[in-house]
Amino acid sequence: MTWPAVSVVTPILNEERHLAAAVRHVLSQDYPGELEVVLAVGPSKDRTQEAADSLAAADPRVKVVPNPTGRTPAGLNAAIAASSHPIVARIDGHAMMPADYLRVAVETLQETGADNVGGIMAAEGETPWEQAVAAAMTSKVGVGNARFHTGGEGGPADTVYLGVFRRSALERVEGYDEAFLRAQDWEMNHRIRQTGGVVWFQPRMRVSYRPRPNVKALARQYFHYGRWRRVVARQHKGTINLRYLAPPAAVAAIVAGLAGGLLFWPAWLVPACYVLAVIGASLPLGRGLPLKAKSCIPVALATMHMAWGTGFLTSPPGLGRDSRSARARQHA
Repeated sequence: MTWPAVSVVTPILNEERHLAAAVRHVLSQDYPGELEVVLAVGPSKDRTQEAADSLAAADPRVKVVPNPTGRTPAGLNAAIAASSHPIVARIDGHAMMPADYLRVAVETLQETGADNVGGIMAAEGETPWEQAVAAAMTSKVGVGNARFHTGGEGGPADTVYLGVFRRSALERVEGYDEAFLRAQDWEMNHRIRQTGGVVWFQPRMRVSYRPRPNVKALARQYFHYGRWRRVVARQHKGTINLRYLAPPAAVAAIVAGLAGGLLFWPAWLVPACYVLAVIGASLPLGRGLPLKAKSCIPVALATMHMAWGTGFLTSPPGLGRDSRSARARQHA
């Protein structure tokens, strides 16, 4: 087969420690075709800019472009605009891809005719807390049936982790919507599918992911996930299902049970049943983990559920009002 040239685009912010290793990891891919790496560097607090410039000076395959806002979708669009090859792979600054990642991606694009292929967000932890979050993030009780979290058979999907795209598809949908500070992947993949394209899940593409290091950071992450997923649901009708409604329903039921219990004590059975259910669901997820990690799994699950659900329920109606779809409705 003919191996098309690939542009790897990466938004970078405060990645001084990991950047050189990440770029080396990309350039050493077992891929027969031509490669380039485009780094969109945001206003970092460390020496990320200097590190990126040094990498570009040392290797002509590395290009650096500015991302003044530091926001992920803006950085991705800037890097895509500065790239030149027909295949565009999105990679995060500290992602560790297997050596055959790009080879498998391009093979899958050519075999399936898909516009975007991606694989598994393989959560892996080092500390007991990170191990607990990784177990929660790779389970259906934690994240539903999203295959890019839990694995499964390859095939068409709503969205995938990161993504390796045909440039023609990115141009057709005009790239990422920069108003979406979160959920920008899901939103753009939706537009790719709405315009006749196929998004394909390939389980052989596994990328290591390090979970958030503490409860506060995990709660913040999932709170914003929930907020922005509500924006996607408002702006793209028909994209919500029971999997997404389960966390906000649980939050509402628990709040009602806690408040109602002050007047009618059996209402407290609702939050009590949730706690027991989370503990019970955590038991099989902890197999093979240290005791301390096992004990953290119920906390990780509850944090993810409650934060996501609260974010969804409290998502302001005006959030995302400057997005493309919102502006299109205003002018319709």
